[in-house]
Formats: sequence, C-alpha cells, structure tokens
Amino acid sequence: MDGPAPPSQPAPARPGGGPPAPGATAPGATARAHRRRGLREWVVDIGLFTVAVLYGLAWAIALEEDPEVSDVALIREQTACVLACAALWLRRRWPVGLALGLIPLSSYATLADGAQFVALFTVAVHRPAKVAAPVGTAVVVAQALYFGLYLLLAGNPDAPDDDMLWIVGFTAITVLAVLGWGMMVRHRRQLVVSLRERAVRAEAEAQLRAEQAQMRAREQIAREMHDVLGHRLSLLSVQAGALEYRPDAPPEEVARAAAVIRGSAHQALQDLREVIGVLRAPVGELPQPTLADVRSLVAESVEAGTPVTLEEAVAGRAPDTVGRTAYRIVQEGLTNARRHAPGAAVRVVLRGAAGDGLEVEVRNGAAPAHGPGRPGSSAPSPDPVAAPAPTAGGGVGAGAGVGAPGGGQGLIGLAERVSLAGGRLTHGPDGEGGFRLAAWLPWPV
Repeated sequence: MDGPAPPSQPAPARPGGGPPAPGATAPGATARAHRRRGLREWVVDIGLFTVAVLYGLAWAIALEEDPEVSDVALIREQTACVLACAALWLRRRWPVGLALGLIPLSSYATLADGAQFVALFTVAVHRPAKVAAPVGTAVVVAQALYFGLYLLLAGNPDAPDDDMLWIVGFTAITVLAVLGWGMMVRHRRQLVVSLRERAVRAEAEAQLRAEQAQMRAREQIAREMHDVLGHRLSLLSVQAGALEYRPDAPPEEVARAAAVIRGSAHQALQDLREVIGVLRAPVGELPQPTLADVRSLVAESVEAGTPVTLEEAVAGRAPDTVGRTAYRIVQEGLTNARRHAPGAAVRVVLRGAAGDGLEVEVRNGAAPAHGPGRPGSSAPSPDPVAAPAPTAGGGVGAGAGVGAPGGGQGLIGLAERVSLAGGRLTHGPDGEGGFRLAAWLPWPV
C-alpha cells in the first residue's frame, strides 16, 4: 500500500484547561506518528523502486538473449529505464505529471514500463477514478500508436509483429490491473478514514451525552437543594430571629422555640441526606413528596407562625409527577412569603380533576406594618418563633431570615420544573400589595 493519509494536527486544549476533545492528539504523540509515517514512506518508496528496477532487469535479460536487438538499442533501453526509475522519487509530489511524463519513455523503452506502472498506481491511489482512468488510457493508446508508427516507418504496416501485439496487449491488461489495485487501495483508505472519523464523532457524541446527563443531574440537585433546604432554612431563620428580638421571653417560650429550631434543623439534615441520595441511587428509589403531603407542609408553616389557609377541591388521586410538582410549587410559595412578606396571611388553593388538570395557587397579602410580634403591636405573637426582628423601613433583621438574600433562582427552577411537567407557571404582584404564584399542571385521564 502507498503512503498514509496526511497527518492530523494536534488538537488544542479544551476551554477551561480540560483534556483535549475526543480524537485529539498530543504534540508528543503527533511527533512519534510523523516518525512512524516517515519510516513507512521510505519502506514503500524503496519497495516500489525495487519492483520497477527488477521489472527492467528482467526485460533487459530477455532482450540480451534476442539476437535482433543491437547493443546500442539495449543501452538506450537501459538508459530510459534508469531515468524512469529515478523519476519515481517525485511520484508523491506530482503523481499525474510524472505518469504523463513517463509515457514517451515507456512507449519507446519496454524496460521503463515498470516505472510507468508504479506511477499509474500512485495516481490511482492519490487521485479519483475520473483522473486515473484517462491517464491509464493514455498509456495504452501511446503504446499502440508507437508500434503503429514503427510499422509504418518500417514500410510494412499490414504485417504487425506478434511480439509487438503481445506487448500492447500485456500493457493494456497490466494497466487495468494496476489501476484496479490502486483504486482498491484508495477505497480502503477512505473507508478506514471514514470509520475513524465516525468513531471520533461517536466518542464525542457519547461524551456530550454524558456531560448533558451530568448537567441535568446537577440542575435536578440544585432544584431539590433550593426547594427543600430553602424551605427549612427560612423556618430556622424566622424562629431564630424571634429569639433574637425577644431576649426577655419567658424561659418556657425560649425552651419551646429552641425545641422547634432543633426539630427544624434535624428535619433539614434529613432532607439534605435525601437530596445527597440523588448522587447514589436512582431517582425512583428516593422518597418523593405527593399532593397529600401539602397538608403537612401547610401545618408546618402554621406551627412556625405563618397564617396559612388551605382550600382543596381535588377529585381523585393525582399522579405522582403532578403531585410532586404541586408540592414544590406550594413549598416555594410559602418560603417566599416568609422571606418577603413576614406576618402576611397566605392562601393556598388546590383544585382540579383528571382530564381538567390541576390548578395550584399560592397568594399572600402585603406584610402588615403592625402585626403579631412587630413593633408597636399590642397583640401577642401566636408563637415566639414567628416574630421577626424589625429593621429600618419595616423590613427584618439579619437574624430573621425574612428578606434573606434570594437571587430569584427558586422561581427560575420552579418554572423549569413546571415546564418539564408540561404545565404553565405565572407569578407577580396581585395588584393589592401582595404576590400571586399560580400554575396549571396537566392531569391525564
């Protein structure tokens, strides 16, 4: 087989300093590949050069035994063979030009046919068939024209020599064989290159799919972390803020508030373990909330001091995916209400049925200027942990957690979750100083 395909360039490093892309070649490996290819090219070139020389020697021996061939003619044949074989070292740079340039020599000198066949083979390997076929045809036609001209000049055009006819026929058959062999080599090379490119593409696509799967897993974990821990930590923040605001509370209330904080912290740790379990077990093996768990979620918020009312008008049992998504919507709504509207009443509405879909609405009013646990209020707080600490402008202190930093990632993740479930999500001010979070989720029959 002739020389290999052009060497591939080293692939640049991937963005971020990561490893090269699939199929990339390190500079050291490329240099070693260059050395291997150079050695192989030399072996192939020397081998083909030797074949052309041996072909010429075989014909030279045969011509020496022919008494009709003079010494001068034999020297001319040998000289043409040497020139043709020497020109083979240019076959890689100018394959077509060399093959066409050797036609006069090979037509005149039979000893140069070996070099001509090597040049034709090179053309068939490195050029498409539409180029190689005309060059091969030119070799056979030139051979026939030379012998026809020879007979015409000899004065006996009607009596072609049998040896001449045999040489033309042999040349035609050999040209077809050489072109066929070269085209087969070319086709095999193209097939190998195609398979390599396909393998590289398949590896790159597999890596891309793996990266996308990792990204989806990370997004899922981020949503779970925000939904679960954000809810628990907002409760902790509100309860701790109440203790900070009322350092003179009776010991019984302080002990009760501390117990609530401890219970919430313990539950937050349990939730964190469940979220981390996403990394260790399939999603189907993890406990997931359902629509029925919304009641306990509301009760938990009421116990923490947030006035929440729940209205349910759900006919039948909702699918697990729908129930889980509805639970996360209510959870996010309650968390945001505690953060941004402490003390405001919250209304949670669930209604729907199979075929109609499930509607989820969480609406909170404006944060009261004077309410339970706020400055200037004579009404006692229903629970000491529900009283947020005041700040300038009616906000809450750092210890309260209400108004704690939130970059809006919760609503973004919630919108993605609802979209994946095939539903719609809307949120924004309700025009009365409050905030409304509403969603519709498909509920198949």
